[in-house]
Amino acid sequence: MIQKASEKPIARSPLRMSLGKAYFSLKRYMVWLFGGLKFAHKSDIELPFTCFAHETPLLRKLKDLDMYLQYNKITNMKIAVPKVTKVTLHHGETFSYWKLIGKPTRRKGYYKGMVLQNGTFTAGTGGGLCQLSNLIFWMTAHTPLTVTERHRHGYDVFPDSNRTQPFGSGATCFYNYGDLMIRNDTKQVFQLVIEITDTHLKGAWVSDKKSEYTYEVYEKEHLMQPEYWGGYTRHNLLYRKKYDLDGFVVSDEFVAENHAIMMYSPLLSEHSK
Repeated sequence: MIQKASEKPIARSPLRMSLGKAYFSLKRYMVWLFGGLKFAHKSDIELPFTCFAHETPLLRKLKDLDMYLQYNKITNMKIAVPKVTKVTLHHGETFSYWKLIGKPTRRKGYYKGMVLQNGTFTAGTGGGLCQLSNLIFWMTAHTPLTVTERHRHGYDVFPDSNRTQPFGSGATCFYNYGDLMIRNDTKQVFQLVIEITDTHLKGAWVSDKKSEYTYEVYEKEHLMQPEYWGGYTRHNLLYRKKYDLDGFVVSDEFVAENHAIMMYSPLLSEHSK
């Protein structure tokens, strides 16, 4: 049963935000340096079997959002994608999104893209890289790899216009402590392959062995509800069914729990985005 989060959003002071970021950023560096993790690296090997592939459009028409932020997002992803594509995970190794990409700065060529902050969107250097982390998380949920760290979006900003995946099926990212980390606990070798075309961000997990299972990710207990403080919140649970090669369900596994503050009316038509 979902534990419904209904707390009123808290407005924190700039000083508290700055101190909090510094603390958690330092803590993340300590994990990278002294956490005892074996991190995955890039490799030019080519693995023959595709475990799961997916693609998402680069541009969407979103209400009140300047399109230049989306074009800048594409530039930002073109810088970040070469950092993660061809990263290869052997048994016991961990993929760290931010350790591979590094801090997105203007000096590295990153532009101001869309950043979600306190329930609204603003322009921030390196903005838009969540589309890449969203894609990686969604693909990973369709493999036997283990997600060891994933952060959910705390706000639901846009209505479900043309949504093809369950609510909350992505992974937000914020440098460096809002990481996406994935560990290979299998005996297979996995490699992440990402590319950007003129219209889409495309990705796949490939492996040295043919997959023994397929996965179907779906949601349970989806709920939108009014809160005492006047807003609305949205909740669900993500699960996945694991099928063998004969199509029989082997297991039904919990994936993630999502809670978000809605920034639009739940009665809003998807045509009024």
